[in-house]
Amino acid sequence: MALTQRLEFRQSQSLVMTPQLMQAIKLLQLSNLDLSAFVEEELERNPLLERSADGPEPPVPGEPAMERPDYGDSDSSSSYGDDGSDMAAGSGSEAAFEPGQEEWLNRDLGTRAEIEQTLDTGLDNVFSEEPAEAAARAAQDAPPSVYTEWGGGASSDDEYNLEAFVAAELTLADHLAEQLAVAFSAPAQRMIGQYLIDLVDDAGYLPADLGQAAERLGASQQAVDEVVAVLQKFDPPGVCARNLSECLAIQLRELDRYDPAMQALVEHLDLLAKRDIAALRKLCGVDDEDITDMIAEIRRLDPKPGLKFGTSRTQTMVPDVYVRPGPDGGWHVELNSDTLPRVLVNQTYYSELSKTIRKDGDKSYFTDCLQNATWLVRALDQRARTILKVATEIVRQQDGFFTYGVAHLRPLNLKAVADAIQMHESTVSRVTANKYMATNRGSFELKYFFTASIASADGGEAHSAEAVRHHIKQLIDGEAPSAILSDDTIVERLRASGIDIARRTVAKYREAMRIPSSVQRRRDKQSMLGNALSAPATSPDRSRDTAPV
Repeated sequence: MALTQRLEFRQSQSLVMTPQLMQAIKLLQLSNLDLSAFVEEELERNPLLERSADGPEPPVPGEPAMERPDYGDSDSSSSYGDDGSDMAAGSGSEAAFEPGQEEWLNRDLGTRAEIEQTLDTGLDNVFSEEPAEAAARAAQDAPPSVYTEWGGGASSDDEYNLEAFVAAELTLADHLAEQLAVAFSAPAQRMIGQYLIDLVDDAGYLPADLGQAAERLGASQQAVDEVVAVLQKFDPPGVCARNLSECLAIQLRELDRYDPAMQALVEHLDLLAKRDIAALRKLCGVDDEDITDMIAEIRRLDPKPGLKFGTSRTQTMVPDVYVRPGPDGGWHVELNSDTLPRVLVNQTYYSELSKTIRKDGDKSYFTDCLQNATWLVRALDQRARTILKVATEIVRQQDGFFTYGVAHLRPLNLKAVADAIQMHESTVSRVTANKYMATNRGSFELKYFFTASIASADGGEAHSAEAVRHHIKQLIDGEAPSAILSDDTIVERLRASGIDIARRTVAKYREAMRIPSSVQRRRDKQSMLGNALSAPATSPDRSRDTAPV
C-alpha cells in the first residue's frame, strides 16, 4: 500500500478546561477558611481587586458599572412553606455567568477520577500558592497587633488593654527544652535530646522505634537510650514514653506505686480492655478488692500527659448556612454573610490607567487583571447562589429531621438533590464538601444529610442508615443489666419496628459507634469492674507484703 498525503476536514466536540473554569470549579469545594485565604492572595496579586465598601461603587463615565453582589438581602436566603413550595423562587436564580458558561459547571464532565485529574493539571497558572501558604503569608504581612503597639511606647489610659500583658502559651516542646538545658551539659547529649524532643507528639509520646534516630544522628543506640531515660524523668510525669504501658509505669514509679502486682497489670492492659478480670487477678496474685483498687488507681493516671500544654490552636467551626424556623411553620435558609468574601473590581483605577499606559506589555497585564478580577467576582457570586440552592433543597428533603429529630432522617443521595435543582452530581458533591449548616438541632456538615437507605420490613418507605444507628443506640442504652441485648435480639426488635436489617449490619453500626459487644457490656454492668468504673475514684488504702520495684 502506497503512502500518500491528503487533507481532511473533521468536526468534533472537545472539553476545554480554561484556567477561569478550573478556578470556578475549585472555588465550589473550598471551605470558608480556604476561600478567605485564596481571596486574600488574589487581593494582593491583582491591583484591580479591592474589598467591598458599605456603599456602592460610583460609576465611571464611559465604563460599564460593576454590580455589587449583595449577599445580605434576598440573594442570601431562601424560605419555603409547609407545602414545600419555594417562597424565594425567582430571587437570586439568575445566572451569574455569561450565557453558556454556567452549563460548564452543570454538564457531565466525566468520571470523578477524570475530573480530578483534569483539575490538577495546569493549576499553576491559576493558583500560585496553597491556601495554607497564602494564609501564612497574609499573617506575616498583617499590620502589627496590639501587643506590638503596646511594646513601642507609652499610651493613654483610654488605650489600656489587659490583653497586651497576656503571656504566650507555653508549649510542650518549649517546656521540655527548658529542662533539657539543665539536665545535660555535654553538647552531644543536648543535640540528641533536642532531636528527640522534636519527635514528641502532642500527647507526649515518642515514636516506638528510635533506631532511625541513632542512625541519623550518627550516635550509638546506647547513647540514645541513655538520653531517653533522662527525658522520661522530665515534667510532666509520663512524658517521652513510647507506649501506653511505659507511660503509666513512669507515673507509677513517680508515685512509688510500681510494685510487682501493678507491673503485671500494666504489662497486660489488653486483658483490662477485654474486661477479663479473672485472668488479671490470677496474673497479679491479688483478690477482688485489690484488683478493683488497682484499676481505680490506673484510672487516676494521665494517659496523655502532653495535652496539658499548649498545642496548635483548634479552629472553631464556622457554619456556612443558617436554618431557622419560619413564621409560617416552614424553614428559613440563609447564608452566613460573614463567610462570604466581598470584593469588587475597581473600574475607576482601570479607566485612569488605560488613558496613561503606553507600553503593550503593561496594557496586556492590566487587561488580564481586569478579566481575572471580573471572573472572580462572578465565580464568588455563583458559588454563594449554588450553596444556597443546594442547602435549601437539603432542608426541603430532610424536613422531618429538623422538625422531629434524627429518627426521621430520610435516605438521600446526591442524584436526588442534583435532579431537583437541575445540576450535575459532581457540582453537588463539591458544594457539600467542607460546608456546615447550623440548625436548631446543632451544626452538621452538609454531607451528614446524605445517608444510605435500608429497606422496610413491611414494604413501606425505606429508612435512613443514620436513623437506624440512632435506633440501635437507643435500644442498647435502654437495656437492663440482667437482660443484655445481643445482636440477634436487636435484629428481631428492629424487624418488629419495620426495619429489615442483617445481623452483620447491626454489628458494623455498633462497632462504628464504639459500643462493645453484649459479652463485654454484661461484664461491665454485672461485675465489680462495672461498679469501679461508674463510681468516683477514691484513694485506696491497700497494704500488701510486696516491695516496690
